[in-house]
Amino acid sequence: MAATKSRQPKNKSWLISILLFGTLIAMSLVSLTNPQRSSDKKFADAPEVSISQITRGYSEGKFSKISVRDNKVFVETVTGAVLQSYKESRDTVSQLGWNDPSNATVVEVENREAQNMLVAILPDLLFLLLVIFGLIWLFRGIARSQSTAMSFGKSRAKVADATQVKTRFKDVAGMEESKEELVEVVDFLKNPKKYTVIGAKIPKGVLLVGQPGTGKTLLARAVAGEAGVPFFSIAGSEFVEMFVGVGASRVRDLFAKAKRNSPCIIFIDEIDAVGRQRGGAGFGGGHDEREQTLNQILTEMDGFEQETNVIVIAATNRPDVLDQALLRPGRFDRRIFIDKPDLEAREKILEVHTKNKKMGKNINLNVIAQKTVGLAGADLENIMNEAAIFAAKGKNKTVSQKDIDNAVEKVALGPEKRSRKLSEKEVRITAYHEVGHAIVGHLCPESDALHKISIVSRGNALGVTWFLPQEDQFTTSKQKFLDEICGLLGGRAAEELIFKEITTGASNDLERASAIARNMAMRYGMGDDDLGLVTYGEKQGSMFQGVDPSTARNYSEEQARNIDDFVRDTINKQYTRALGMLKKHKTKLESITKTLLKTETMDKDEFVEIFTGKKAKKRK
Repeated sequence: MAATKSRQPKNKSWLISILLFGTLIAMSLVSLTNPQRSSDKKFADAPEVSISQITRGYSEGKFSKISVRDNKVFVETVTGAVLQSYKESRDTVSQLGWNDPSNATVVEVENREAQNMLVAILPDLLFLLLVIFGLIWLFRGIARSQSTAMSFGKSRAKVADATQVKTRFKDVAGMEESKEELVEVVDFLKNPKKYTVIGAKIPKGVLLVGQPGTGKTLLARAVAGEAGVPFFSIAGSEFVEMFVGVGASRVRDLFAKAKRNSPCIIFIDEIDAVGRQRGGAGFGGGHDEREQTLNQILTEMDGFEQETNVIVIAATNRPDVLDQALLRPGRFDRRIFIDKPDLEAREKILEVHTKNKKMGKNINLNVIAQKTVGLAGADLENIMNEAAIFAAKGKNKTVSQKDIDNAVEKVALGPEKRSRKLSEKEVRITAYHEVGHAIVGHLCPESDALHKISIVSRGNALGVTWFLPQEDQFTTSKQKFLDEICGLLGGRAAEELIFKEITTGASNDLERASAIARNMAMRYGMGDDDLGLVTYGEKQGSMFQGVDPSTARNYSEEQARNIDDFVRDTINKQYTRALGMLKKHKTKLESITKTLLKTETMDKDEFVEIFTGKKAKKRK
């Protein structure tokens, strides 16, 4: 209905344009078909004579026809010649003596004003039509403006009835615990009396907390689909307007509609847009639009009648900035945390996203799941879509394992940039740098397993050494941090060992290594005795800025110096360690680099075969 109404003004303007265009065409046709145009052209070059000569010629019978048009006189002689003349406007045919019945000359008096009447009134008619249609358009515009003003405070939530929501829990893979917590919400919406009879109350609000792309919106739609109830969906930012009070009005309208359609679900995506802590850092007082909107949400959620059967589901990736009144029991009193999927969950998600694609034989999704540690469900969906694109570009009928591997590398590392031309020296430096990473990482016992080495440019990197964990990890030891720093410094150590100089290629490695060492000292209590088991730095900042709070110093200058000393000493020790490993295996460094310069890419099995001199065992 709304879409049809919004197109009506456009259709009316087209109607007006068609009418005006038709009027112009009619004027042109009348002007073109006027018979006077041909005769005017005929007498255009006729010689001009005096009116007395015309009168004398008439009496002498020299003319076959005399045409009088207003003050102009056109004459055709018996020999076929044409003449023209002018008469006084007060002179008539009788006064000029051209009314002799015995004279064979034909005398015509044409009333040009009558013949041109239609052409004459058309401009006036056109102007009148313009005025009429302009007034109609103006009044309709005023009516539309009044209608818009009246609906300014109405809710903009998208409504999907029970038949439109097709998503079910089976379409949501990898979130078994989260789905179990929402099963009772679904059961309440289907069988509310089962709970109300014994005095149980279902949570009025369910807050889905998770990183972007983990499937919060998908899970909310699955709840609505399983319950078979209407689904009101709106983003938190759609409540906020530049006019104070509009957001609160929209909240009231949304909850009023929901109560009329109960049982139903209200889903508010990115609720942190309106649910931030109130009155922070001097931003906004009691009349702030965002605060009024939040106050109205709090009032509506706490004011539900006992049997309205309306459940509010909200999603956010910033629960730390939400107002405490929003999280108290009676409002969003149930929080469901949605983590990034583990290995088993990733494999199930990949299975879901392969259902609508033509997959080749012998596709091993478990291998793909192992390569995608730390990726969310949206990333996995993107990988399968990229794989299908690779297959289509290669003119293949099905998606192969190679297409999926290429898609994983593109999403994780960035697209290849083979057009980037490096000098021969830069290519050699890049190759030694990447092999240095690989050898040091391979020799560090706590480092992740090597997956692939490449000197093909990807994104901003000239080369890539890719390490992948063998399994999902939720804690990290101090030794693993040290081995990771050592592996990051392996590239710079290889450059110094082979070329006796250093380049800017290790800038990102140094940034990451410094960040790890500083977190060890300040966050994880892994520093030396001078630092002790204390965390340093307090997160502060305005919640209204929408960014991570900055870290404020809550430690002395002496401890700041100790932190800097620890970071510097840790990186220096690990750099010396990496340099020692490469010196010991310099021959292997050169032989692996020589092969990499020829092949440009090298997987783990090829690396191990050259490094150990033994053929690597193939993974099952």
